Amino acid sequence: MPQLAIIGSGPAGYTAAIYAARANLEPILFTGLQAGGQLTTTTEVENYPGFPEGIQGPELMTRFEQQATRFGTVVKMGCLVHKVLKTATGFTLTWEDAYQGTTESAEFNAVIIATGASARYLGLPGEDEFFKDGPTRKHGLTACATCDGAFYKNVEVAVVGGGDTACEEATFLTRYASKVYLVHRRDELRASKVMANRVLANPKIEMVWNSGLNGYHTDAKYKIDAIELVSTIDGSKRNLAVKGVFMAIGHTPNTKFLAGTGVTLDADGYIDVQHGTQTNITGLFAAGDVRDHHYRQAITAAGMGCMAALEAERYLAVL
Repeated sequence: MPQLAIIGSGPAGYTAAIYAARANLEPILFTGLQAGGQLTTTTEVENYPGFPEGIQGPELMTRFEQQATRFGTVVKMGCLVHKVLKTATGFTLTWEDAYQGTTESAEFNAVIIATGASARYLGLPGEDEFFKDGPTRKHGLTACATCDGAFYKNVEVAVVGGGDTACEEATFLTRYASKVYLVHRRDELRASKVMANRVLANPKIEMVWNSGLNGYHTDAKYKIDAIELVSTIDGSKRNLAVKGVFMAIGHTPNTKFLAGTGVTLDADGYIDVQHGTQTNITGLFAAGDVRDHHYRQAITAAGMGCMAALEAERYLAVL
């Protein structure tokens, strides 16, 4: 029986694989349909240690994969796990292989869940053009001010949302942007009073009340140069000139496939850990954004991947 399965191929999953493989656990990693996770939809990554000149998100994740496979990790590319079942001796995983068109299953002694979380977008026409590969990929739409804010120095940007996250993103972006528009569908913020007051008092932030995002406009170089807003009061539309849009309407943890496993989730659907990375089910560990709705950074996810691998190694050593 294989010792360890790792579900997810972002920084948490691949870091767990690196540590587990070096410990001779012979991990098998399931990438899911989007190998590399959210970083594959990011262009330049400037805040990951060890790359003083920055590195493209997809290239960074390719290096993660190369390092993991160098030590013996078996990577099941395009394999999406859709069921995890606790058994008397371990866990049975069932997955779909997108390339082979088959459904397979196998049993493992321990499992690390590192499936991440997906930023919520609005599903507007053309939105997927910002995340595809190729020369016509559009730029200027993101869901992480900490990751991408530095690319928008001395230009005007918009943040969409009205909760604490939106207020945090808007406040952070004032370090770089010349002006930050905070677009909200209501006439008051949902954020905590402290966060709301901080935003309302900031001279670089302008509130755009009672408005929803209705579309994106890009220039000849496929970069955002304006957004279309629609009034939630009378339906009227207008354009707002900005160079970047930061979506702050929440994230959805990728935990649906865990339904029926008995894994404890918090009120927002994130995996609840008992201590370290151990879930309420012995032998099942969780790392990265699938359990972290606070930091959501590649470096913190990688750190948790390391923790999960070390804890899985100690667990397997006493089986």
